[in-house]
Amino acid sequence: MDIKKTIANNIKKLRKEIGIWQEKLSDKAGIHRTHMSLIERGQANMTIESLEKIANALDVDVTQLLAKL
Repeated sequence: MDIKKTIANNIKKLRKEIGIWQEKLSDKAGIHRTHMSLIERGQANMTIESLEKIANALDVDVTQLLAKL
C-alpha cells in the first residue's frame, strides 16, 4: 500500500472513531472539503502543514496518520 492510501485509511478510521463527518473534519482542519475528500480517498498530495492540521483536528500525533494501523 502506498503512503497516500495509508494516510487516507488512517484519517478515515480515526475520523469515524470520534464520530465526526468529513465536512466537520475539514472545517476543524481548515482544509477545503473537496480537498479533504480527495485526501481521504488517497487521491491528493498534501503538504506537511496539511498533514499536521488534520492530525491536530483529529487530536492525534502526526505519526498516527503515517503508521499502518
